[in-house]
Amino acid sequence: MNFDMRSTVGVSYVTDKELYTLSPAVQECVDAYSEYLTINKGLSANTVKAYISDIEQAMHILHLRGIDKLDDVTRDQLRSWMAHALHAGMSKTSLARKVVALRGFFEYAHGHDMVQSNPAANLATPKQASRLPEVLNKSQAQAIVETQTVREQEEDHSAIALRDNAMMELMYATGVRVAELVSLDLGDIDLDQRIVRVTGKGNKQRVVPFGLPAMHALDSWINSARVQLVTEETPSAALFLGSRGGRINQRQVRSIVHERARAAGVPDIAPHALRHTAATHLLDGGADLREVQEMLGHSSLSTTQRYTHVSLEQLKKKYEQAFPRA
Repeated sequence: MNFDMRSTVGVSYVTDKELYTLSPAVQECVDAYSEYLTINKGLSANTVKAYISDIEQAMHILHLRGIDKLDDVTRDQLRSWMAHALHAGMSKTSLARKVVALRGFFEYAHGHDMVQSNPAANLATPKQASRLPEVLNKSQAQAIVETQTVREQEEDHSAIALRDNAMMELMYATGVRVAELVSLDLGDIDLDQRIVRVTGKGNKQRVVPFGLPAMHALDSWINSARVQLVTEETPSAALFLGSRGGRINQRQVRSIVHERARAAGVPDIAPHALRHTAATHLLDGGADLREVQEMLGHSSLSTTQRYTHVSLEQLKKKYEQAFPRA
């Protein structure tokens, strides 16, 4: 059975569970899977809620087509559901997430004898458009790192300004993720050796070098300014502190990067774009791909290879500008 687009074209892809209708038999299987994700997999409440919402949303659409048993679901019907979702305006990214959720659900259902076969076993996610990472050129990167905001200028080398300088220099020098930056402790920094010990995804640690500008900025922050923000509640080990003395959070760092971008007159970027920028500039300067992979903490070399495409695109632009017959 394939979808008649006219019969479900008005269905809204909402996330309000009250608007979903599932048969009691299907709902029982979904509830069992929810318990499995929570107890056996140890997933957080928010993660489980997201998975279950995606599953219920898809099964609701199938219910509207008269499919009320898991054994009645076929791969062709799931593909038709995917086509309907795209037709209704769902993004490929959102649909890919829902397909992954459905695959996990049907794998669980098949493994627990809730369904005779797994219709989602070979269900492919929609192909995503390849997007190159957003990066700044070298002059823009220098501007965002060195240009202070109005707030920082008014405070004139205050603890806040020196902290922001140190964070910007370190992010650009090492390509650390913002989550890694805010979790750094004082003991992770070695100013003499100019290295930082970073704890990345999966609690994997790596040692990343940094240059003199970052060293001077960190020295000014650690040895001159940090004490000005310390309070009785300050975590003794935290490297970067917020204005109230606690460990700085990711939201505050993102806000600082956006403010710096506006002040510097460069494209508005998020902290992750500084990571992309650092990697691209390293490769432009002749760094080895595997060295950049190790520095960024990528588990797969293919992830790092994206930056070679960025460098190639920049080379093409320079070529077209330089050669009249390009």
